[in-house]
Amino acid sequence: MADETTTETPDTRDEDAPEDPTPEAEDPTPEAHDDSPADSTDEAGPADDDEASAADTADAADQDSADADDASGEEETSHRVTIEALLKAGVHFGHLTSRWNPRMEKYIFMERNNIHIIDLMQTQVLLDEAAQAAKRFAQRGKKILFAGTKKQAEDIVREHAEECGMPHMVDRWLGGTMTNFQTIRKSIRRMEEIERMDRDGTLDKLKKKEKLMRLREHEKLEETLGGIRDMASLPGAIYIVDVQREDIAVSEANNLGIPTIAMVDTNGNPKNIDYPIPVNDDALSSIELVTSTLTDAVQEGLHERRMQKEEKKKAAA
Repeated sequence: MADETTTETPDTRDEDAPEDPTPEAEDPTPEAHDDSPADSTDEAGPADDDEASAADTADAADQDSADADDASGEEETSHRVTIEALLKAGVHFGHLTSRWNPRMEKYIFMERNNIHIIDLMQTQVLLDEAAQAAKRFAQRGKKILFAGTKKQAEDIVREHAEECGMPHMVDRWLGGTMTNFQTIRKSIRRMEEIERMDRDGTLDKLKKKEKLMRLREHEKLEETLGGIRDMASLPGAIYIVDVQREDIAVSEANNLGIPTIAMVDTNGNPKNIDYPIPVNDDALSSIELVTSTLTDAVQEGLHERRMQKEEKKKAAA
């Protein structure tokens, strides 16, 4: 299956690839050609012709690449993240070929050392689309729930969600967080009630054991629900770091018709995701790059929303 993935890669990919590709994306090309039946002839003439043709093709490709760089310099700046930044963050490293999901085949560039390499040209475009969608949701005043409960994503998701004032869940996803939202709100009110008891001194009047039980209850509620305490209603969209891990969140969002933006690795299923971003969802640098890009887009949307409100106030005055 790995060979099929390699051979189905469009020929134009080499022209669009960055000038300084990583070794992972550079070496497999000649290997794919080594498997071709070019050596089946015994005559020296055709072989020489093939070598000359290959050399001409390489020169033409270099020239086309240079022309493309000059002609599309402005287009590259329109992307939120460059190919070089994606490469540096290790976004292109997928899972082992034995753990892949066939639905991700169209996003896979090649197979290298039994590891799938993600097509960064598609990642760049889809990340732009996801960021633009996040900007639209924020501009319309909708909340975007950031969900990332895997260990390496917790701090990153919490930090960026708080930075743009969005709700988040990083400890663990509680089943029914969205489909049974009223029950979740009751738990949040219980957490706030214990906080009030602590402020007005009611907890101090309780027995030591009972007070300790209340404080432990509050601690557990704070860990799981503290990030969504200000989310008074269902979110307008949800951003998910790992669809494989947060499959319950994906299911709940689909049942309620809530748009989903998600990082999808080669072992994930992009089928039920509205804005899939094919990337490595395990590396800290990859999670940081994608999450920060979406956070910047959300802040842009919030800024434009504030500007529109100010213009309306001026017009009304």
